[in-house]
Amino acid sequence: MKRREFMALVGAAATARPLGARAQQSAGKVPRIGFLGAATAAGSANAIDALRAGLRDFGYVEGRNIVIEFRWAEERYDRLPQLVRELISAQLDLLITHGTPGTRAAKQATSTIPIVMAISGDAVATGLVSNLARPEANVTGSTFFLPELNAKRLEVLKEACPSISHPTALSNPDNPVSRPIIPTMQSAAAALSLTLGVARAQGPGEFGRAFEAMAGSHVDSVVVTEDGEFAPNFRAIAALALQNRLPSIGAKEYGEAGGLIGYGANILALYRRAAYFVDRILKGAKPADLPVEQPTRFELIVNLGTAKGLGLEFPKTLLARADQVID
Repeated sequence: MKRREFMALVGAAATARPLGARAQQSAGKVPRIGFLGAATAAGSANAIDALRAGLRDFGYVEGRNIVIEFRWAEERYDRLPQLVRELISAQLDLLITHGTPGTRAAKQATSTIPIVMAISGDAVATGLVSNLARPEANVTGSTFFLPELNAKRLEVLKEACPSISHPTALSNPDNPVSRPIIPTMQSAAAALSLTLGVARAQGPGEFGRAFEAMAGSHVDSVVVTEDGEFAPNFRAIAALALQNRLPSIGAKEYGEAGGLIGYGANILALYRRAAYFVDRILKGAKPADLPVEQPTRFELIVNLGTAKGLGLEFPKTLLARADQVID
């Protein structure tokens, strides 16, 4: 066989490697992974620290035997497609995403680079994967069912504040994960004899206006739904809820940031868990062979300081169930 023909065959074999095997590391090669964040670096610092800790658990130390390329949309979803293209051009072995918009942008941009969802809302309902047990193509990671979770938050809020009748859901209309959340919450509200409203905000610049609109209506409480632009600004949202004397509930981290109640999965633990998927894929596993996981434990946080500011007192039954009580 001539040398030119031999090299052509080698090249064809390399490009035909199956997904997962392309990320298997040869001796001495430092893997490159990308991280696509919808929010800001500062607002996501704790989550990234958790990811780095998880990677260390598997022997990966950034700057030593792994390289991480970060891109941040700075709370502008329209920037995600361009940022994905930048990451792909960096010759990545793997891409980590946060949230549905980022994961969708990544999936639309590449069908060959493995994608690990650090967290995503209801990956099946939003079309990111077709099956949790055997996710299709190049996407795996962690997800949870946001419609049911937010419906449960409505129940917890009603238990904490029995007098409420007109709660509203703070939601980002640009986030596709929001679409199935509101109908499920409306059904839960009807079962609780509540009238649910929807306040829309696309980012920090619209929070003040959203709460002003609530204050001028019959709204008496707020459920903060999931969104990549809400999470880094939980403290500001909690302050606006308190300022407008509205009992509120959101993610676990929302309660820790000053919201009246937090209820949800431990997001930092999910970020740390993302390292498991990274390790498996870098060692040759295909994303399609790694089942998408769901958190099995949800934590309840109650904030006594915020309750005092609102002139409320938590029922003893709720306090007894709380995983954390903040003074």
